[in-house]
Amino acid sequence: MPPPLPVRRRTEIPSVGVSPMLSRLAAERATGVLMREGGMLHLLEGQVVYAESHATPGLDVLLVARGALDEEGWREAVAEAGAHRLVGRFLVDSGRIGQGALELCHLGALYDAAYFVLGPSSAPARFRYGDGHWLGPVRPVPVAAVERETLRRRELLHRIWPDPETDRAPLVRAARRAAPAVTSRQGAVLDRIDGVRTATDISRELGRPAFHTLVDVRRLAAAGVVAARPAAPAPRAETLVPTAQPATFADPHITLLKRLRDALEAL
Repeated sequence: MPPPLPVRRRTEIPSVGVSPMLSRLAAERATGVLMREGGMLHLLEGQVVYAESHATPGLDVLLVARGALDEEGWREAVAEAGAHRLVGRFLVDSGRIGQGALELCHLGALYDAAYFVLGPSSAPARFRYGDGHWLGPVRPVPVAAVERETLRRRELLHRIWPDPETDRAPLVRAARRAAPAVTSRQGAVLDRIDGVRTATDISRELGRPAFHTLVDVRRLAAAGVVAARPAAPAPRAETLVPTAQPATFADPHITLLKRLRDALEAL
């Protein structure tokens, strides 16, 4: 049997968290980088051209994992065109990747990272005006589209399994007599659950978008196959009772001998 569904009213879905600052920057057609707790959004004339988060694999990881590009080709493109902020154009013009394949992977990486960048946060956001991202404008995305997709993804995860703990905690296999059948994608995730890895760790190892891994993990959690590793209990405070030390008494014979020694050494 799957675990009992966590009790959470629909009104408790975190429907806010998209940065108001981002909307203002889009309106003023700003160029620069928006920095939030979950990562960064790079803007060019008010549109999102790239997103990066510590929770997601980068575009280079996704391209290499899909076989669209090798690591040497990526390093060469960054070295040749990074300073001119035209890495994407260099990759296409040099024949290392087709325009369509680059745009597809770029959009996947952008939306994947933006989901985490725009997550609810109590930390202040900052914007640094400046030049565009070194990748260049592969496929700029309107801010409104990024916000809509971010909210759609939140709703999807909530419908699958409304407890977000499995998104960030180390994962363990739940104890059950018979595990249900899983897809090959879910099986690859399940094989890497060891009580230490998080969903983010697994997505990097697999070279998959992190959000896709969250979907697989929440479906496995809903089926009762995986769970967040319970937090270790806080150590109990112990009262230290000083150990009674045995009383020591000076032996009068030893004291006398020491005095004699000192007197002889003084002669």
